[in-house]
Amino acid sequence: MSDSKLAGQFFDAAIGLLRQVRDEDAGEIEAAGTLIADTVTDGGRLFAFGAGHSSLAAQDIVYRAGGLALMNLLAVPGVVGVDVMPATLGSALERVDGLASAVLDSSPLRAGDLLVIISLSGRNALPVEMAMNARALGVKVIGVTSVAYATETTSRHVSGTYLKDHCDLVLDSRIPVGDAELTVDSIEAPFAPASTVVTSALLQAVMATAAGALADRGIEPPLLRSGNVDGGHEWNGRIMTEYGDRIFYRR
Repeated sequence: MSDSKLAGQFFDAAIGLLRQVRDEDAGEIEAAGTLIADTVTDGGRLFAFGAGHSSLAAQDIVYRAGGLALMNLLAVPGVVGVDVMPATLGSALERVDGLASAVLDSSPLRAGDLLVIISLSGRNALPVEMAMNARALGVKVIGVTSVAYATETTSRHVSGTYLKDHCDLVLDSRIPVGDAELTVDSIEAPFAPASTVVTSALLQAVMATAAGALADRGIEPPLLRSGNVDGGHEWNGRIMTEYGDRIFYRR
């Protein structure tokens, strides 16, 4: 099989998943955007968390040109991406009971805020406890996960529950269990994961919906502009000054 044919098959698979999310999650996407707009309108702060590769989608909506300036990254040392050595330690930390509580206790999260939690499987202790404890604080939680994992895998949390069970709203990424879109006879393992592509697109659709909802209310969406276009720095400086009490990535 040619490399170009495999590349085309991956694009087809990713596009198929994107279309499925667009068509089947439309109501949830609108609801999530509205919930974010409600939080901004009411003076709340916005945060995003993801562990391992799920952190990539969280980082994609933080301090991003064209994105909401109020979205902050809730970072957990050792699990943000794959920067810890050895990389397998990050996966182990996701299964540690009590870590989420320690992180939230030292974070600026408070009642009235909103937290987006991204976890493909939603089965590990960290995202489950993060959602449980955040809601106990009065924080709204949007979970982004593949719901299929809840029926095809075993929870790693003592409660036997998954991220999806502790959210105000769930966005289903529709990613198949295993996160690999391609198989061929000559390669033993499935390959070509699409979760980052789909989850990032799903969240950008939510951010776009939130911006539109704010505009419909007569509120200027606090969006960032690219620093590589004329006037971008000045625009961003104004936004960051106006909303400085809700932006934590500058401190």
